[in-house]
Amino acid sequence: MVRLHRPLCHSLVALALLGAPGTCEECEADDHGQSDTLSVLQSRSGLSTGAISMSLVKKVRKTGAKGSKSHGHKMAYFGLVEVGTPRQGFSVVFDTGSGNLIVPGSDCTSRACEVHKRFSMRQSSTAKEVNCDGSDVGEGGDPDEITITFGTGSISGRCLQDQICLGSACSQGAFISASDESSHPFANFDFDGVLGLALPNMAQGSSFSMMERMSKGSSLRKPLFSVFLSDSDEETSEITFGKINRDHMASELFWVPVSGTVGYWEIMIEDITVDSERQGICEDCRVAVDTGTSQLAGPTPLVEKIEHILNVQSDCGNFHQLPELGFIIGEKVLSLSPSQYVEKGPGSCSLALMTLDVPPPNGPLFLFGIPFLQKYYSVYDHDKSQVGFAVAKHAGETPPQLLSLTDVREPGEGGQRRPKRSAQTSES
Repeated sequence: MVRLHRPLCHSLVALALLGAPGTCEECEADDHGQSDTLSVLQSRSGLSTGAISMSLVKKVRKTGAKGSKSHGHKMAYFGLVEVGTPRQGFSVVFDTGSGNLIVPGSDCTSRACEVHKRFSMRQSSTAKEVNCDGSDVGEGGDPDEITITFGTGSISGRCLQDQICLGSACSQGAFISASDESSHPFANFDFDGVLGLALPNMAQGSSFSMMERMSKGSSLRKPLFSVFLSDSDEETSEITFGKINRDHMASELFWVPVSGTVGYWEIMIEDITVDSERQGICEDCRVAVDTGTSQLAGPTPLVEKIEHILNVQSDCGNFHQLPELGFIIGEKVLSLSPSQYVEKGPGSCSLALMTLDVPPPNGPLFLFGIPFLQKYYSVYDHDKSQVGFAVAKHAGETPPQLLSLTDVREPGEGGQRRPKRSAQTSES
């Protein structure tokens, strides 16, 4: 038996933070508990239209010791994937920063598996074991296994092939069935597993890549998917395969080419702005757009510079005077307001930008997680290896303007802060 060892992609290092144990005072789900909500999640448009939309459930985990001022929250959005014949349902994070479907297996007896749903190979008439590159197991041979390590946690498992379904879209694909999961962090997750939607290079093989299978099967109108995340209980978050939903856009959509080769949805940052003024601190910066990360993260030296420039007071004394923090990407400025880059607790404030040092050649790297993706509607074009952004249209909110380079001042030019104008939607 061959055992493969593979470091998990760095986004899942950040994903582990979703369930960081600390102390959880309160966990909240939208409207229903997890099992009740997922039982009614359905695709809202079938593949007869060449597109399929899946509703996502938001889960918030408040962290911090009781009575402490250092409160925070970790957030995840997850949906339903079904595996096997008959189908077995699992709640999964649709993760643009990893490449494989990973769910607990019935042979896993660790606590992290037992508190979640587990896939039973015996109960599926279409399941079979495969090697962890997707190849068939030779006659009389033993299939290999895989161990994925990251941070303080690890997963070990075997690779299986079976029917994998997103609503009415089904295909034969390979996935990892975990036979062992470390308690930290997996026992603390509010979802069962992860469905990787990174580019194919990050998957174990082409049969492990959901988008690779769906694109080759010609079941989608376009080989892309789009993500709309809302922080409000009044609207539904969703992931859509095969089309761009312009109902979620409050500005024109612009495209940025993927710059890396590892498999991340990785793009270039030209510079960082503060109230539309260039800071000249970001040369050759890169960012991975990561739906599986609850926060924002960046290299330690740059995070320290940003922290110094913004000067967020720990007692929140200057919160209402804090500037917009922007990132120049593809001749546009994607900015975050103080409410999006500051973590507020009872009487305390801190910069919600984690330090994450990804070593070369994959780093240094920023991660744009949920706070960024709540503000910007994002589209991931599998065929052209590009990412699209538009200001997200949220119910009851006046959307901010999508700024261009003409709105940016050079260092030292001064000038007053620009007024926050409403965005205009451009149909194309």
